[in-house]
Parts: sequence; structure tokens; C-alpha cells
Amino acid sequence: MSTDRRIVLFDLFGVVARHQRPGALEKMAARCHSSLDAFTTAYWTYRPPYDAGRHTASAYWTDVLRALSRPADADAIEELRLTDIDSWSRVDDRMVTYVQSLRDRAEVALLSNIPADHADSFLAAQPWLHSLDHVAFSGKIKAAKPAPAAFQHCVIALQAAPADFLFVDDREENVRAAQAVGMNGHIFTGQDELSAVIDAWLPTR
Repeated sequence: MSTDRRIVLFDLFGVVARHQRPGALEKMAARCHSSLDAFTTAYWTYRPPYDAGRHTASAYWTDVLRALSRPADADAIEELRLTDIDSWSRVDDRMVTYVQSLRDRAEVALLSNIPADHADSFLAAQPWLHSLDHVAFSGKIKAAKPAPAAFQHCVIALQAAPADFLFVDDREENVRAAQAVGMNGHIFTGQDELSAVIDAWLPTR
């Protein structure tokens, strides 16, 4: 059931923000005196509870370093943490402008899988986020896509119905999960295609 509102709910990385900076994993692997393959495996294996706010940055990096048989000292953890945050810090300026331009036609919100400390840095560096109708970061809301709870958080926070949302993400599994809770969904492949989809979805001005 829709309340006749129109809420465009954006993913962050791969849509409005860039994917991880090229060479970042190699840099962190070198800091750990590890092969890239071993580091990458550990980096992603222990990521889900960090993204979902169940582990702190210190706990996450301790797990990664121990998996690589490296000492988890405070200096190493902080260096890796800051390098990691920087590696996810880039935005697509054209998409940021587009997202902001929609606010005179629809409500605009954001739902991203991102650890809490990354979220704090992103909010500090990207003031445009504060102008959105709602921003939900997985590390803050304790739920990460594609879990239904992540989408339900946005429904409750905006006091809306699932059908009021158009969820935009570059990952098919996340779009399918949004559709499963009753949202409309679009798999992002580029701004021009997205613009046409949103124009068709929004009421005629």
C-alpha cells in the first residue's frame, strides 16, 4: 500500500560514491607484509559484522591481522583503519549534483553498507548528506543490505510505505531484497539510464 509519496533511496558506493580506490588493497597488504590474495580474503571475510555495526574497527582489524598471523598492535590497526577510510572516500560529483537536484521533485534518502567510523568520516567530509531526508548507514543502524531490516529501517524512519520507495543500487541482490519487502527497485548502470527511470516513476510536473 502506497501513501502516494515518492522517495528515491540511493545506495552510496557504486552509485553516488566511487568504489574502493585502486591500489588500496595492495597498500594495506604491503603494510601487513602479506600477499594481496591472503589480505583480500581476510579483509572481506571479516567485513560483514563490521559493516553491520556488530564489531568495532579495532575488533575487525584485529581479526584481519590475526588471520594473517601478524601482531594486532594499536599503531598498525590505526594506520590500516585510516588507509581503509581514505580508500572509500571518493564521490562521483556528477551524481552528487543529480541527487541534490531531485530534492525539488521527491524525497531523497540514502542507505549504505558502511562501518560506523567510515560513516562518521563520510558525514564530516560530505556536507550535502545532511540535506537529505534521511541517511542510513549500516554500521549505525545495526543492519546491512541485503537484510530486510536495513530496508525496513528506512520505511519506519520516514514513516512511509515500502511502495513509496524507488531503491537504486548497483548490486542486483540488494535491489531484489528491496523488492522483496515491497519497494520499487532499479539496478544502477549509469546516470542517464537512471534519470530516465526516475522521470518515468515520478509524477508529471
